[in-house]
Amino acid sequence: MTETVLLVGGGGREHAVARSLASDCDLHACASNRNPGIDALAESFETLDETDPDAVAAHAEAVNADLAVIGPETPLAAGVVDALEAADVYAFGPREADARIETDKAFQREFMRDHDIPGCPDFETFTDTEAACEYIDAYDGDLAVKPAGLTGGKGVKVTGDQVTKEEAKAYLREEDYDEVVLEERFVGEEFTVQAFVANGDVRPTPAVQDHKRAFEGDEGPNTGGMGSYSDASRTLPFMTAEDYDDAVDVLEAVVDALPTYRGVLYGQFMLTADGVNVVEFNARFGDPEAMNTLPVMETPLLDVLTAARDGEPLPDLAFEPTATVCKYAVPAGYPTDPEAGARVTVTEDSVGEDAILFYASVDARDDGVYTTTSRSFAVVGLGATIDEAEERASAALADVEDGFRIRDDIGTAALVQRRIDHVERIRE
Repeated sequence: MTETVLLVGGGGREHAVARSLASDCDLHACASNRNPGIDALAESFETLDETDPDAVAAHAEAVNADLAVIGPETPLAAGVVDALEAADVYAFGPREADARIETDKAFQREFMRDHDIPGCPDFETFTDTEAACEYIDAYDGDLAVKPAGLTGGKGVKVTGDQVTKEEAKAYLREEDYDEVVLEERFVGEEFTVQAFVANGDVRPTPAVQDHKRAFEGDEGPNTGGMGSYSDASRTLPFMTAEDYDDAVDVLEAVVDALPTYRGVLYGQFMLTADGVNVVEFNARFGDPEAMNTLPVMETPLLDVLTAARDGEPLPDLAFEPTATVCKYAVPAGYPTDPEAGARVTVTEDSVGEDAILFYASVDARDDGVYTTTSRSFAVVGLGATIDEAEERASAALADVEDGFRIRDDIGTAALVQRRIDHVERIRE
């Protein structure tokens, strides 16, 4: 029997999920925005509020979905999985309560502390802005200032790096968040390990390094992610196999302490002089990291989803020995003052055989595809080495016209070497 799968979400991450599923099932999709890449792969695409649990559940019933896959964090926070479950549709994603591992950073850190999860920083939580500002003044060292709720990856400010202590206090007073987490700043190299989780099983995927900063050389404000790379093995050039194993051990410890968790568990780690520490957890695939991982996964994604639903052991995952480099094209002025309306001239045919186009936030019109004010599309280059993958990603983006900006340095030999040198220095 052919499975009917509902995909919730319309970004680049979800386009990668759709590409991995479409040939093996009857795929239907729904999202707040119409993604032309997903639209071309799916049997149907319904535009609806993806954070409305009742609307998503009703659509799942309308298409007779056997299971659903939730891409973004906002539907998880809204309880879409719970609503699907109430409608007798299995959803691969955590229930609202379990998604708090991402959606509530205060809960996340307290959970780590209560369950002795390795890699937890010293931290304090505050619901009073002035008390938080006093803590910043009194703290001897640099801090990561984190709103407890979702901010699209753009809410964290780090003293001694992005902002001064005075600027951090001004930021808190201006935003007046309901709750914030202040935690010790980790110094090192960040990397991500994502894992499929269900029925107590944890199946990790290769490590990826994302690039949050808007501009080359890791300058500028944080974004949702300007691009990322992975190597032909499960590790990255600045990591050891032991570092990777330590990260996986952390993910397994989380699942041991949260046995009802299912979906993708994303660990963002910092490799420091003291080893692997936890920057944060997310309750879903990363965007862009999903676009590095899924194209090289040889195990059918549908097999993972059906095993999860049926209560069976998750299959061991196999991956091609292929490096990937993902580069986002974003609107000019992004992220602070983005300009919409530029035409996207890159197509699936133009990127060639060794690269993949993933649409994100675009406006598909009768006369073409145009930018909105968020990340527009990504190209993933594939190769035997990171260098080769980067060259192919850059070649696929060579014809991008005015109105876009790309971080050209992502995946380059110079930037990767800088990461290697950095880790060598902090480990001396």
